[in-house]
Order: sequence, then structure tokens, then C-alpha cells
Amino acid sequence: MTPSGKKNVLVIDDASLVRAYYRQALEKAGYRVDEAMNGLEGLEKLLMQPFDVVIVDVNMPQMDGMTFLSTLRSKDLPLAGIPALVTSTEAGEQDVAAARRAGANYYVVKPISQEALANYIDLLTGVTR
Repeated sequence: MTPSGKKNVLVIDDASLVRAYYRQALEKAGYRVDEAMNGLEGLEKLLMQPFDVVIVDVNMPQMDGMTFLSTLRSKDLPLAGIPALVTSTEAGEQDVAAARRAGANYYVVKPISQEALANYIDLLTGVTR
């Protein structure tokens, strides 16, 4: 959490339009948002500053979302327990199961409304409105 009391969200997605859409929704809901273009950059940002929750896409270059989560969860660090919302265009049961095995708290199929996104992040951060 920031000194202002706002919770920090890290959005990891290779699509700049998706990141901007999520940023708009979450800032409107009162969150502080930072962005990463892939899982590798996301891990670097997590090591540099604290976040309260992470939103991660599945299909990205350099390090995909499943590899990101598996790597994050396998580390013996305090940040390994950060709540994670996985977003993807893949809607199969096997995709949801793979995300759960990797360490996802929730799996959401894109597109997602801004209101629904904010509601998921509220649940993951314990924010009540």
C-alpha cells in the first residue's frame, strides 16, 4: 500500500491497449497502477517495489503468464504469496486448471468489463466499497 493509502496493482500484459484499459478502470476505482509488458519485466518490478495484487495475461513474449506465476510461487520470498488475477482469451477448462496449478487466485476470460475487473481486485485486496 502506498503512503496515500491506495493499494498497488501491477498489470502485466503485452498489449498496451489492454494495460491502458485496466489502468483506467483501476485508477477510477482508487488503485495505484504500474505496468509491465511481460512476465520477466513483471518479476523485476515486483522485486523493486511492493504490490498488493498482480493482474497477468497468459500469452506474452519473453515470459508468459503461467511461467511468471510458477516462478513467482516457487520463490521463497514474501512476494510469493501476492494475490494474482489471470486474464486470457482462452476459455477451456484445461486453461483454468493450468492457471490454478501455476498459482492463480482467479482466472478471467477477456474481455472483462471495467466494473468486473475492479470487483475482482477489490476481492483480492480486501477493499470494501
